[in-house]
Amino acid sequence: MSWLLDLGNTRAKWARWDGDARGDTVEALALASPDFVDGLAREFGAPRGDGRVWLASVAGGALTDAVVERLERAGYRCERVRTRAEALGMRIAYSEPERLGVDRFLALLAAHARDDGPWLCVSVGSALTLDLLLTDGSHVGGLIAPAPDHMRRALAERFPVLAGDGGCADLAWASETVDAVASGSLAAAAGLVERAHRLAVERAGVAPTVLVAGGEGEAVRKALPFASIAVAAPVLDGLARIARAQDA
Repeated sequence: MSWLLDLGNTRAKWARWDGDARGDTVEALALASPDFVDGLAREFGAPRGDGRVWLASVAGGALTDAVVERLERAGYRCERVRTRAEALGMRIAYSEPERLGVDRFLALLAAHARDDGPWLCVSVGSALTLDLLLTDGSHVGGLIAPAPDHMRRALAERFPVLAGDGGCADLAWASETVDAVASGSLAAAAGLVERAHRLAVERAGVAPTVLVAGGEGEAVRKALPFASIAVAAPVLDGLARIARAQDA
């Protein structure tokens, strides 16, 4: 039994790999969970046959090393995937490709496997990231900004009077501070996506397919004035492309 494993900034996500496609079920575990490393190993269980784990990580080096050591001790062979300048017909725009997060790299690989390009890949997780990929596999570049939740936290830390839990994020004009912060933070994120979409049309000559992932992705999608597609696990989908190519 083999696995695809995405070690993110706040949680791990994984799915089975059957040698051709990833499993439909995606599991998740917060990195802050007690006994995270051993808990992850328990979720995977003992390998059967050629047990491998294709791993992508943006977590800290110490945690990544601990996960690899624990899974290898359990009998798995870990294949650490890193950002490459070129892969499977896609070319990264960065002059130093290793500085592009492997999560963004794999999400781009997943997008490039689709037939509805060009693509604007949006992730609303620990940060808000946007990347434009042309149909020919050329990565134009990307943008990074705070996600709505981080905007709210930053305002609360800097200006305690703006602190408050919850708030309605769907208001054009708020009459309460907590609602104003929630709605303003979401609007700022959606506004950046709108701007990126406009610039993508200018660059590509056609409107891109907008792919949105991440914990706050659905809220941002609802705030956009154009169609977009929710993608559940683009990093795992990109890992699946790498695993399939290596197994070919």
